Amino acid sequence: MKRDKIGVILLNMGGPTNLDEVRPFLYNIFSDREIIRLGPALLQKPIAWLIARKRAPKSAQIYQKIGGGSPIAEITRKQQQALQEALEPHGSFVVTTGMRYWHPTAREALETLRSQDVTRLIGLSLYPHYSCATAGSSLKELKRNLRPDELTSLIEIGSWPTQPGYISCLAEKITSGLKQFQGEAVQILYSAHSLPVSFINDGDPYVEHLEETIKAVEQITGQTGRICYQSRSGPVEWLAPATPEAIVETAQSGAKNILMVPISFVSDHVETLYEINMQYRELAEAHGVRLEPSESLNCDPVFIEALKDIVLAKL
Repeated sequence: MKRDKIGVILLNMGGPTNLDEVRPFLYNIFSDREIIRLGPALLQKPIAWLIARKRAPKSAQIYQKIGGGSPIAEITRKQQQALQEALEPHGSFVVTTGMRYWHPTAREALETLRSQDVTRLIGLSLYPHYSCATAGSSLKELKRNLRPDELTSLIEIGSWPTQPGYISCLAEKITSGLKQFQGEAVQILYSAHSLPVSFINDGDPYVEHLEETIKAVEQITGQTGRICYQSRSGPVEWLAPATPEAIVETAQSGAKNILMVPISFVSDHVETLYEINMQYRELAEAHGVRLEPSESLNCDPVFIEALKDIVLAKL
């Protein structure tokens, strides 16, 4: 009997790999009406074009500071390869990547899988905590590119906030990060990507999922921390406290050390390499505080095993 060949698509945000890609990448983000509504639907793309044009020079300067582009595509490709190897003893799998706002896109990922004659599909979000703006948007984009027969075979994995391997790996990164301070008192700040408050008011489980992850991690580490939110933009009410505000408040409380845990990210990209490692570290130093980040999960073998277990559990 022939075994099913299962296609696994790792879903992530994506990022520009060079400075020339910054502007079209921003255009793709602001064109997504599911995460931001820019006037009437007819004007979404023209307004997105104007915003991308305005923001691209400043964003390009930021990407220049982290090497001229985002490493997220390369890191996700390595995660893809590692997951492929981890799944090989368990069946016939083909693992690909589908980025929401840049290449390789969900459509390109599906073309790869079709050429491999897969019979079942798994869309695996690399966002541990579900939001309509992240996992939701990625899964919708994937489904828009599916044929009717493929849609019926799709298994969606939109979140995994308390998956044991993921929690174990995250806890180890925190424990290792605390050792940098050689026994001194440390305030742990869990920094997550921010969302408009309206999303949460409409029933988005993002904050609830973050709280579940933190509770599970702290049961292992025995250390407590507080949540804050980074990368807000635009004139709407965002989740609070903002990470810069939390850093200043921590300094004003008399703390001298901060371990910043990028709680909602599974790979290094501009939010970790620039915002945390540069911008927030400088802000902390200006207030007399030492800030160090915990390592991102990237291709840690324990994390790859967690992704493998997530896939096999769903099957």
